[in-house]
Amino acid sequence: MHPSLIIPVVVFLVLLFIRIPVAYSILISTLTYFVFFNDTLPMDMVVQNVIATSESFTYLAIPFFVCAGVVFNYAGISRRLFSLAELLVGHYPGALGQVNVLASTMMGGLSGSANADAAMDSKILVPEMLRHGYSKGFSTAVTAASSCITPIIPPGIILIMYAAVSDVSIAKMFLAGYIPGLLMCICLMLVVYFVSRKRGYTATREKRASLREILHAARDAIWALFLPFGLLAGLRFGIFTPTEAGSMSVIYALLVGAFIYKEITWKDLWPIVKESVEGTAGVMFIIAAANSFSVYFAWERLPMIISEWLISSITSPAVLLFLINILLLFIGCFFDGAAALILLGPLLIPAVQAMGIDLVHFGIVASINLTLGGITPPFGGMMFVTTSITGTRIEEYTAECLPFVASLIALLMVFTYTPDLVLLLPRLLS
Repeated sequence: MHPSLIIPVVVFLVLLFIRIPVAYSILISTLTYFVFFNDTLPMDMVVQNVIATSESFTYLAIPFFVCAGVVFNYAGISRRLFSLAELLVGHYPGALGQVNVLASTMMGGLSGSANADAAMDSKILVPEMLRHGYSKGFSTAVTAASSCITPIIPPGIILIMYAAVSDVSIAKMFLAGYIPGLLMCICLMLVVYFVSRKRGYTATREKRASLREILHAARDAIWALFLPFGLLAGLRFGIFTPTEAGSMSVIYALLVGAFIYKEITWKDLWPIVKESVEGTAGVMFIIAAANSFSVYFAWERLPMIISEWLISSITSPAVLLFLINILLLFIGCFFDGAAALILLGPLLIPAVQAMGIDLVHFGIVASINLTLGGITPPFGGMMFVTTSITGTRIEEYTAECLPFVASLIALLMVFTYTPDLVLLLPRLLS
């Protein structure tokens, strides 16, 4: 094997191991390749590829949805969703853990970012859980695990990124995310229920909320609940593209926050812009860096080599999906899922497509898989976000997250081998 084929990958893994940020690790390893091993392709072309990525119309949806998630927090919509969730599940054992999971599911249609959801719940819900006697490790593990739901329910940013990499419809990816996201919610709520019964974590309400109370809270949160259905209807009937849906979400959130809930003022605009730019810059920097790495992949024909090897050595789609799941679970434990998706997508998609596996189905499986890696030690992104905010030791978190990780892996296997479940909505509504 020629050194030019493997050394950039080795450099990348070494940089990750010594905790260099993902985007810088990718850029440095790419630079290593084109400076020392490739004097044919001008560096200008690599730089142009990085810049061109940021000009993609598909990726334009990302800053809009990041901004919409920030605006919803300032508009008071997140708080109203928490209140509604508490009324719905407050009578169950482990009520605040149930609220944590259900609120993340509701926020999935608004923020689309696992890290943003994990950070928000760590600041708002974990202190409340600690006051009610929950252990710090359990509270942090629930928060991290529930944040896995957020990117899968539209408009998840990872769904947009996969659609761009695989050239499939963003609308179909959005439609395919609803059923898996809701089943993940039910799965995690069951885990919270059984753990809470064993440990004596009590309900926050003595009895089930009345229909009148629920309707009153739902009316207060109706403007938030309407958005996911509005997006789904708009995409289904061709009223707007996914990118236009993102811009409409921002305008909608600003109008609701300013004129209906009256919680957004002029002084909030600068913090909103600042947080949106910071959130977008982090995601887009990783995307641009990963696309520079893809030039190295293409030049060395790695997608073709790997695809041909997989097709020649594996004849069963079921076996291929199983091996890819193991690979992605392993990789997702070590670095950012978004970067992994962009780097590995071009390598795996040709083989998946050659096996006749639906790319929308594969996209949901890969997205869940890599998001799940974000809560799994030793380097999961949401693990670090939640433990750093709550002050939880990694060892304590690791012990508490195991039931959640195990249940989500079991559900991942269900999604992997029942494509009709994942593709039900895209087939009905496309």
